[in-house]
Formats: sequence, C-alpha cells, structure tokens
Amino acid sequence: MLKPLVEQLAQGEALSDEQVALAVAQLVAEQVAVEAKADFLAALARKGETVEEMAAFARELRSKSLQPPLDPAIRAGEILDVCGTGGDRLNTFNISTTVAFVLAAGGVTVAKHGNRAITSQAGSADVLEALGVRIDLAPDEAARFLGEHHFAFFFAPKYHPAFKHIGPARKLCAARGQRTVFNFLGPLLNPARPSAQLIGVPSTDLCEPMARVLKSLGVRRGMVVCGIVPQAAAPLQISTSALAEHDSGPVRGFLDELSTLGETQVAEFYQDRGFMNSVMSPDGFPLQPASLADLAGGDRNTNAKIVWRLLRNQERGPKRDAILLNAAAALFVAGKTKSLVAGWDLAGELIESGKAEAKLNEIVRASR
Repeated sequence: MLKPLVEQLAQGEALSDEQVALAVAQLVAEQVAVEAKADFLAALARKGETVEEMAAFARELRSKSLQPPLDPAIRAGEILDVCGTGGDRLNTFNISTTVAFVLAAGGVTVAKHGNRAITSQAGSADVLEALGVRIDLAPDEAARFLGEHHFAFFFAPKYHPAFKHIGPARKLCAARGQRTVFNFLGPLLNPARPSAQLIGVPSTDLCEPMARVLKSLGVRRGMVVCGIVPQAAAPLQISTSALAEHDSGPVRGFLDELSTLGETQVAEFYQDRGFMNSVMSPDGFPLQPASLADLAGGDRNTNAKIVWRLLRNQERGPKRDAILLNAAAALFVAGKTKSLVAGWDLAGELIESGKAEAKLNEIVRASR
C-alpha cells in the first residue's frame, strides 16, 4: 500500500493528512517489508517534507504513544521540553540535559524527552544513566516524578512501542546515506505534550518550519534555534563538516543549540505574538573567547562529570557560558523571565547558589 504513495511523492506531490495516517499505519505494521518502508521514507525525504506533512506525522505518532496521567494542576501551567534533534555531528557535551536541571532548580516543570546516542557519543538517556537518574519511568511514575521534582525523563522507546517496527527501515535508510523525517520528529513526539519548547536543529533552514509545526501541535510558546559555528571557531581536527557559506561568513558547522561561538538563527512564537525570525548575536552577553574544542564532550561518563562540575559551579569557562546562554533562552520560553539577559542572570544565580546542584542531587536520590 506504500507503493502508490512513493509514486505520488516522486511526482513532487505532498501527502494529505489521510495519506500520512495511512503511511504511519503501514510503517508501524510488523508485516510490511522493511525495504518498502525505507523506499517510502526515502521518497518523502527526496521530495522534502512540508510543514503540514511533518505535523501530520507527529500527530499520528503521538496518538500511538503511551500517555502519562499528568495532574491537572501541572497541565494547567507551563510544561517545558528543551532538546535538540541531534545530527549536528559536532560532539559537544550534553548542553540541553544540563540546562534541564538548571531550569528545574528554578521551578520550571521540565518534561525531558530523549533517547540514547545515535550520531554522538552520549545521548540524553546515556548521560542521565551515568548521573544516576532513572530513565525507565513508567507513565504513572513519570507523572508523579514530574510533580514532585519539576523534572522527569520520558525515554522514547518506552513511550513509543510502535517505533520498534520503524527502526529497521531507518537503519536501512542510514546505511544508504539517506536521512528521513524521523531525523527531525523526536522533539515533536514528547508524550507529556509540553506547552513550551526550545528545540535546536542542525540546519538554519529548519528553524521556521519546525516552529510552525510546534504551533500547529498546540504548543503555546516555542523557540527553534540553530547555532552557527564560524570556520575560525572550529579547527579541522574537531569538525569534519563541509565548509559552507552563510550570511555571517564562512561556516564550519551548525549546532543544534544556541551558539556562543557565533550567531544563532531563531524562529519563535508566543501566545500574544506571531512568528518572528531573527539572527541573534551573542555579543550582548559576557562570553569568554572560545572554540568548538572548548565545548567538546566525550562518552557518557565523561559527560556526566562535566554536568556535575557545571552544576557544582566548578566550571567557569566556555562550557558554563553555553549553559547560561541556552538556559537563558529556555527560561524566557518558559515564561520565567522577561528577557534573555534576565534569564542569563537567573541561570547564573541558580548555579552559584547551589540550587542547581541540589536539584540534581534530589533527582538522583529519588531515582534510587
């Protein structure tokens, strides 16, 4: 049943919502051949996914996920997720995971959705395990944990059982050198249905489309960012990305985070304002000179040590700057501050006061 859709996509014709629903039903069906699924995903990627198609895929896949029974009082407030799609291949440390603990220490309810590493050495699930944080919470446990600690991790394979029949097709596409729509869908499938999201993407062209998908899914406050890494900030031994040209000059690569090394492309929307696209310069923040090497991570244990040093206020260099800048944006998106500058100051205070370290210790103790 996927073959007619492949032929339609080959003609450059977009899928309707009904056709996306049909495609998802085929993708999650065990009896459908892996090759047929891979051919469909490749055809969709070659055509280029529209905002409407991405939103339809997200809605269909979310409808098949396990739903945590969140307390109505938690649901009535802002629930934030902060994460990147991955795929930038720059092997930085776990920035958004570290930021999540700073936010939780500031009273933000953080529903962190993530997985193990795919294109990096340590994904959010990997580093959380190394820190001693439970990643296998059942829906009712996660809902309770979120209410008690302002943080819970929603491990993607546990909440999306249908994905086990999609994985082989994704692997086949990867072996063929073909990306798929699933390279971008992860942050859109959070089973907690966050009301506010900060998402990092590895291409500036994805910022506005992803923001529009977020809004169509009911997110009230959203920011999608792509950090630019200038050529001078990224030595060849650190990044193997191809040289590119950008408005800011020669580029070595793109971060799925806000960049402290160069400008950041931003697409954002809020309840009382429409879409805004901008390029944010880091010049307004007290950043230290840094290169991509200064943000490098390692394996799960190495990255866990980096998280502890940062939250214990033992790291005062460029890694701290990256946390403060990304936490500043997340605090603003969550509605905790009125500006990124105020968010920077609050994030620094949460670390320096010991509240961020205390929050991580609290979560680790509750995970035992």
